[in-house]
Amino acid sequence: MKLLIASDIHGDATCCRAMLDAAEREGVEKIAILGDLLYHGPRNDLPEGYAPKVVIEMLNAAADKLICVRGNCDTEVDQMVLNFPILSDTAWVYDGEAKLSLFMSHGHKYSPDSLPPLPGGTVFLYGHTHVLGLCEVSGVTCINPGSVSLPKNNNPKTYGVYYGGIFEIKELDGTVVERYELRKDA
Repeated sequence: MKLLIASDIHGDATCCRAMLDAAEREGVEKIAILGDLLYHGPRNDLPEGYAPKVVIEMLNAAADKLICVRGNCDTEVDQMVLNFPILSDTAWVYDGEAKLSLFMSHGHKYSPDSLPPLPGGTVFLYGHTHVLGLCEVSGVTCINPGSVSLPKNNNPKTYGVYYGGIFEIKELDGTVVERYELRKDA
């Protein structure tokens, strides 16, 4: 299984196009988006490529590949224009080959500081902070792929790629920023 993981598009059509191009370049089976698809939110500046209607068209065209969770900027109104579900707070993906469970949430309800009850060995994927990173909490590996459109703390615009127990964080052009080999459960 190969999965592209992204967060925080915030209606930026230029960055959304770059993310979808990366998914094609990477040859992923699915694209997991960790919330905040269309709206930029009151705490963020308007993204340079802000065009939520264009993002709607691009994401709807890729609907069969998308697994999405709800971000703090996503609403029922957004769901009305999108042809795939976005209103679940969480989602699970299981990689049977690597025997790894990936639990996804945006990060505003659950975070490394406030994890739901997850079994050890689970990988917790979250966004929200717009800052890429990795940590381990009580046997749970927590990974934030950063932000596709509005990175913070001098981070570049990034996405993640998961395959066979490996997680890479990459800039939109495909340059590897970080690479993690995840612990595999027996």
